[in-house]
Amino acid sequence: MPLLDLPNELLRDISEYLESEKDINAVAQANRRLYDLLDSYLYRYNVQQSGSSALLWAAQHGQEETAQKSLREKANIEATNDDEEAPLLLAAKNEHKQVVKLLVDKRADVNAQGGLYGNALQAASYRGHEAVVKMLLDKGADVNAQGGEYGNALQAASSEGHEAVVKMLLDKGADVNAQGGHFGNTLQAASYRCHEAVVKMLLDKGADINAQSRHYGNALQAASYRGHEAVVKMLLDKGADVNAQGWILRQHTQAASSEGHEAVVKMLLDKGADVNVQSGVHSNTLQAASSGGHEAVVRQLLDKGADVNAQGGYFGNALQAASYRGHEAVVKMLLDKGADVNAQGGYFGNALQAASYRGHEAVVRQLLDKGAEINAQSGEYGNALYAASSGGHEAVVKMLLNKGADVNAQDGDLSNALQAASDGGHEAVVKLLVAWGAKSS
Repeated sequence: MPLLDLPNELLRDISEYLESEKDINAVAQANRRLYDLLDSYLYRYNVQQSGSSALLWAAQHGQEETAQKSLREKANIEATNDDEEAPLLLAAKNEHKQVVKLLVDKRADVNAQGGLYGNALQAASYRGHEAVVKMLLDKGADVNAQGGEYGNALQAASSEGHEAVVKMLLDKGADVNAQGGHFGNTLQAASYRCHEAVVKMLLDKGADINAQSRHYGNALQAASYRGHEAVVKMLLDKGADVNAQGWILRQHTQAASSEGHEAVVKMLLDKGADVNVQSGVHSNTLQAASSGGHEAVVRQLLDKGADVNAQGGYFGNALQAASYRGHEAVVKMLLDKGADVNAQGGYFGNALQAASYRGHEAVVRQLLDKGAEINAQSGEYGNALYAASSGGHEAVVKMLLNKGADVNAQDGDLSNALQAASDGGHEAVVKLLVAWGAKSS
């Protein structure tokens, strides 16, 4: 008997022996009768055997009819995908308004937590989906719910500069000073991303201009680091503390200096920023600018009285920082301004060892011409020759030897340049050192 001549009850019984949705769907697509007969079974099977994946797919792609069919067969409205995203969050994130309405009408938890954005409101706010945000708020979404990448919906919307959404959230009582999330607080998010209108809106709503967080310190430091002149000016005009400390760069001028934002540095200095304040990984603004090779900023800082020999930070001083990075023009500028060529401190002990380790021939020559002590002992590699040898920098090794470097000088671990070159597999340097009388340590 042909398959299609069988009664419906028997066809349903046969379909229950099919072992996958793919097989059920293939049969259902054969003709209209089979489709009408098996379509609901297909969705029921998906609910029972595949974790309501059809509803998740429908929410992701905005397929309202598919979502309705899945829900009709008792799909789990709070099911989540591998990223812990529920259907409502998926629909909200992708601005599928009709699916969002369907889900909330079916009592999906409007405050369910999960996924990168934490909840549906934060996802819609981050994407700037005004209508969805309004719908969620009208259905009772907690405007101050915490969680997710941005901490809360207001920070998410502010980070992307969605003015209308920011206004909507504030009007619904969003806490303008809530802490948390990637940027620490909303004002920092808007300042870091240079959304002037949002920054103004937040300040007008009472945002704490000097609020601190562990990520970017505060709003002024975030804007300074990114070089956003208009936002920096706005924050300063509103009373931001120009010498406030925080974050890894710790102070605003250092943040701007590290990135070479000349106009911002000038603005901060004109507002009374302490040019010699000590803090952060670079210790001071001059070292930050020198490490980045920002000549104009270095010049500006020196003209404003920056201490050229200030000690501290990873590199010990500005000269060592510039030498390590190979910034010849900055090295010259610092030396011309009285930088101590033999100043001790920092990871590499002195500028010569730092430049030698990186193989910066021109800087090594500069330092030696200015009287750098060639056999000075200190720092991670003990002496300049050891540092250059460990890096396999043959030209620098030769230069140091020609200038009188002690070929058998030992570092703190009783090793010497020959062993360092040998351990590093630098055959040419090994031959050169042996030719100069190096002995195994």
